[in-house]
Amino acid sequence: MTDRLPARAFLALLTDDFAELPHPGGDPAGGGPEPDGPLGWPGYGAQRARAARRTGETESVVCGTGHVEGVRAVLLAFEFGFLGGSLGRRTGDRLEAAYAYAREHRLPVVPLVATGGSRMQEGMFALTQLQRVARQSALTREAGLPQIAVLRDPATGGGWATLGAGADVVLALPGAQVGFAGSRVRPPDADPAAYTAEAQVAAGSADAVVPSGELRGTLGRWLRLLTAPSDAPAPVPEPLGATGLPATGWEAVRRARAPGRPRAGAYLDAYFTHRVALSGDRCGGTDAGGMLCGFGEHAGRTVAYAAQTGAATRPAGFRTAARLVRLADRLGIPVLTLVDTPGAANDAEAERQGAGAAIADLFGAVAAARTPVTTLVIGEGGSGGALALAAPGGTWATPDSYFSVIAPELAAAILKRAPDEVEATAGQLRLRPQDLAELGVLRLRTGEQLFPGTGDRRS
Repeated sequence: MTDRLPARAFLALLTDDFAELPHPGGDPAGGGPEPDGPLGWPGYGAQRARAARRTGETESVVCGTGHVEGVRAVLLAFEFGFLGGSLGRRTGDRLEAAYAYAREHRLPVVPLVATGGSRMQEGMFALTQLQRVARQSALTREAGLPQIAVLRDPATGGGWATLGAGADVVLALPGAQVGFAGSRVRPPDADPAAYTAEAQVAAGSADAVVPSGELRGTLGRWLRLLTAPSDAPAPVPEPLGATGLPATGWEAVRRARAPGRPRAGAYLDAYFTHRVALSGDRCGGTDAGGMLCGFGEHAGRTVAYAAQTGAATRPAGFRTAARLVRLADRLGIPVLTLVDTPGAANDAEAERQGAGAAIADLFGAVAAARTPVTTLVIGEGGSGGALALAAPGGTWATPDSYFSVIAPELAAAILKRAPDEVEATAGQLRLRPQDLAELGVLRLRTGEQLFPGTGDRRS
């Protein structure tokens, strides 16, 4: 369990100039025409009054604006001390007004979630606030404004399932209780470790666990990156490996498979001044070993990236990349993709995880993107699992890469050729980068070398 700071104390960790927004319609703590709420729940008005005296708040959420590392945002801070941070009608009123203010003033929204769920004393009136919140989040998404949630302790019930899990980026405090089911309503034999921030990151439902002392800096980086749209395509990275072109198809394959060849991590480190990682497919999976996604700063501009690492890409990797492309497209941020995979994972578990649907989803996301997408093939380009990440008309290749409809070994097996014919088959596939450039499939990224077959200089 993390320290349960009051809402305003937590806000002070993030901003020095928090200014509360006006309360829509006023906020009497108890009293009013319905002192015990819409259900006439005995003692509910008195409960609210006691909560107000104890916390100094008149509702379970404090909404306002503040600068986080120089970026002004709308902050929605839940007060867990006020009836467990539960959502009621007045909570919904405040949240709706805050989201509307964000859209009017073109500000990002940062929910600081600490809630046990919907307020029982208001029954279905409380539960339907989740629909209001979801609508406001959707309108804000359509307006092209980012939403970055911070999961405090606890983040459960409908608050997690709307304001938390529905955000574009989800950060969480270490050890925070996170899950749809709160601690008092879970099965008695449920593993408590499954209901933690760390478990949600491992399951692909949250992006990162961030200690409270690092939260202001991390949140500030995310806000700066996601609020800097650009119309220009991402520049093509400089090649980091071989400079000369391969003589044969098989040499191209061997180069791309060489253990010492520069991989995605080296390219991303060389390209970005700093970057933050987007993790998880929001469907229960991650593929950190096969796909790296996130946003970074290159030459003073924000660029989103999705980069294969040289391993077979799993379904969660394709879905995470599709999530990245769609988010960047909605925010108007250019995308850089790095292709490097022997192909999509093809084991039985990958099929059970929906490999085909995940690849189709990424193809669709890239095809539909309005923001410019730039692709560099830095190693193996293995069939559809590689092509799904490649930008039509915007793909480049380094000298130590190849792209092929199928691996030479598999092509030889399908054609019933002997093993000693694999190298010749590689040549027939015309998979060398210069072959692909001559065919018009992609362009070469070889520094000062001329584009084969033309008088144009392409780099």
